[in-house]
Amino acid sequence: MQFNEPTYRPSAEVLQAKQRFGIVGNAPALMGAVERTLRVAPIDLSVLITGESGAGKEFFPQIIHAYSARKHAKYIAVNCGAIPEGTIDSELFGHEKGSFTGAVASRKGYFEEADGGTIFLDEVAELPLTTQARLLRVLESGEFLKVGSSTVQKTNIRVVAATNVDMVRAVEEGRFREDLFYRLSTVQITIPPLRDRGGDIALLARKFATDFAERWHLPAITFGDDARMLMQRYRWPGNVRQLKNVIEQVALFEAGESITADMIRGYLPDYAAQTATALTTRPNHDYEQEREMLLNLILQLQSRIDRLEQKMGKGMEHQPGLLSAPKRLSRFAEADEEFTDYSEAPATEHKVAPQPLESRPETLENRERQAIADALARNGGRRRESAEELNISIRTLYRKIKEYGLE
Repeated sequence: MQFNEPTYRPSAEVLQAKQRFGIVGNAPALMGAVERTLRVAPIDLSVLITGESGAGKEFFPQIIHAYSARKHAKYIAVNCGAIPEGTIDSELFGHEKGSFTGAVASRKGYFEEADGGTIFLDEVAELPLTTQARLLRVLESGEFLKVGSSTVQKTNIRVVAATNVDMVRAVEEGRFREDLFYRLSTVQITIPPLRDRGGDIALLARKFATDFAERWHLPAITFGDDARMLMQRYRWPGNVRQLKNVIEQVALFEAGESITADMIRGYLPDYAAQTATALTTRPNHDYEQEREMLLNLILQLQSRIDRLEQKMGKGMEHQPGLLSAPKRLSRFAEADEEFTDYSEAPATEHKVAPQPLESRPETLENRERQAIADALARNGGRRRESAEELNISIRTLYRKIKEYGLE
């Protein structure tokens, strides 16, 4: 399956960094982030890496350190969100013996341990305001005080920070110091979310599936076109981390199978909620995508019916190519139609008698028409309730009623 994306020709250095750090994907935004990282690495500036949780931000501080003059010194990664507020200052800057209960000996902090090297502060927005003030002093002068000490110490360190928080909003709300934000973000690098990386999703899925099968000596899985399309449409709120988790589950429980969209959907418990949210929050409705989602719902229900009848021993004639993704997509590529906004029209009640499926030729349009007729019948002709049941907009339902003569 082909995904149209802007042409990007990465440099040899970008390709080398990708291979060295195991970065998979060719999305222009991702390659641009790698190139920007390599450009700033030799220059001793503070860097702020932003991006959603699970997008892979942790690779980029490693690239910065490895391609800098500090590469032979220490690299320390600190998860600021995992350290309790009461001990964060001690962890970062160290403490003197007896400075607090339990301080039975003096201890070096990360800034002292990593002197001459690089420190990576992950989830930096979680730092308490008092710790932010200490960090600002380090960035401005290289000076810090251990907890319980009055002796100023110096450190020569490069700070790379990362966050999934909107830092501008955090500053506006008083949760993060504005002066520290500007100190940290001398250079800012944004890592794109997985949903914006196009064909990278299929590449990553294949890699995760292959790696898992090889590690545990399981038969490999393959992905059908409909499975790849579903993964492409899904929003992946957990980004690469979530994709890896899902694919490893599929590789375990469906070992050796050719994976379909229905099989993938079973490992995405929030899929229906994700698609419904996408429909209700999209500024400009994509009616072709709504049609595709409706047809997918119909096909999913029909697949369940088929399996149930097979278990009951009745069987059902399967039509070759019915689930073919290219055929579905060709219908969605038809020219746009004129729509009338009926969203404020009162819901008129009328009875719609569902027409038996067996009395009509077996086509996608007839399946769609039957599903709409059945929904209207179940809801007493109330269109808004029927649209909600079918997970489509009220405007789409009015158009379908008119198109199929269901008034």
